[in-house]
Amino acid sequence: MIEVTKLNGSTVLVNAELIESVEETPDTVLSFVTGKKLIVKESRQEIKNLVILYKREIMTTGLPWLEKE
Repeated sequence: MIEVTKLNGSTVLVNAELIESVEETPDTVLSFVTGKKLIVKESRQEIKNLVILYKREIMTTGLPWLEKE
């Protein structure tokens, strides 16, 4: 999940895995595979960075139940 800011200033967590596209028109519009759209304050590049950080965290954390003791 990544945290983004709606235009009204409230923050919301969104599932980064469900983001289909990010457009700047000039507002940043997140389009999800579900067909929903969300306009946020963050730039396209900021969203990209948040998703990269999220995926990096997931990949480096690992799956604790698969680790050898």
